[in-house]
Amino acid sequence: MTVDQTLLKFPCDFPIKAMGKSEDDFDALVVEIVRKHCPDLLEGAVKSRLSKAGNYVSVTVTIQARSRSQLDNIYLDLTAHKKVLMAL
Repeated sequence: MTVDQTLLKFPCDFPIKAMGKSEDDFDALVVEIVRKHCPDLLEGAVKSRLSKAGNYVSVTVTIQARSRSQLDNIYLDLTAHKKVLMAL
């Protein structure tokens, strides 16, 4: 598969999930990182869920993805941040 080929058809709705320790500002941090690449986030695009013990949180941001490179850049920025333990 070449760089230009992808299984996704753009534009498309695409959920991005980031996980980290449950802290007051984690969801805002994730939104801030995603918004750099997708400034037109819609209301209701962000959902958070605490782990069973409440130690970790997952934040899902559903964006209108425009390209594979946009998604790659979002994941690179998320995984580069020390508070983000995992991004899916």
